Amino acid sequence: MFLFYCASTIFGTFSHKIENNMTTNYKEKSRYSDKELKEFENIINSKLENARIELRHLKDSLSRNNDAGTDNTASTVKVLEDGADSIEKENLSQLAARQQKFITNLENALVRIKNRTYGICSKTGKLIGKERLKAVPHTTLSIEAKLRQSN
Repeated sequence: MFLFYCASTIFGTFSHKIENNMTTNYKEKSRYSDKELKEFENIINSKLENARIELRHLKDSLSRNNDAGTDNTASTVKVLEDGADSIEKENLSQLAARQQKFITNLENALVRIKNRTYGICSKTGKLIGKERLKAVPHTTLSIEAKLRQSN
């Protein structure tokens, strides 16, 4: 009987310690730390700089400000080439619009970092995985929520 009492007391204390450690160690984070947010901010700023450069190039191509005189030399000769130029300008315009949307999304992500809400899924309220945020830093959805949205 004494042996049973000792074993149950020891086991009870041991299981209580495990239970406390589990709640302490596995407590789900509600947001990323300031250090992690700074890391994401650096990633976003780098992508933002590259996106702005790309947008500037697209706008230059659209307005022909950066033209060396070789792109448009033969288009005045044939009507078909005028049509091809129109299609090219339309494609460039669509790319520029997409790039502008990407820039806006990155800027919004920077606002979320400042508000310390960056990385929190807008649908589930859970933290979005670090790897997903590194790949798609402007996302507001976890993979789980994105898959539900796709279906």
